[in-house]
Amino acid sequence: MTLVQHVLHKYPAVGRDNLIPILQEIQTAEGYLSKKSILEVGRYLDIPASKIFGVATFYNQFRFEPFGVNHVQVCRGTACHVLGSSTVLQELEKHLKVKAGQTTRDGQFSIEVVACIGACGLAPVICVNGEFHAKVTAQSIKEIVDSYKTKGE
Repeated sequence: MTLVQHVLHKYPAVGRDNLIPILQEIQTAEGYLSKKSILEVGRYLDIPASKIFGVATFYNQFRFEPFGVNHVQVCRGTACHVLGSSTVLQELEKHLKVKAGQTTRDGQFSIEVVACIGACGLAPVICVNGEFHAKVTAQSIKEIVDSYKTKGE
């Protein structure tokens, strides 16, 4: 039994009203919504995959790519914004050659913009795999990213 089938068996005789909870549970288990999982849910609920994709893209909680080995969260809360997190994000995207919401081709890094990490006193702050980096600057991004490249080697 696939992971998606396991989730779907929890929802017998289900209707469209359970689409969001099903997608949430699949994403929690898989880390993202794959094309295969969307197709499987569509068959189960008798809903075209295009409709499911339309619903899922409406909500920014859903991802369609897995996170990278190193998941970078960039805080864009008020304190971080005022202290330059937009420049930090631009430099991170430039250095990794991907945009926020994407994963590098080698699967090593993904970037996620978050509304607030809750570490305003450290602003601007990024979080990599749960490890906080305080008072980040455009200049310190390369060093931070490179330190994670060497951890994986």
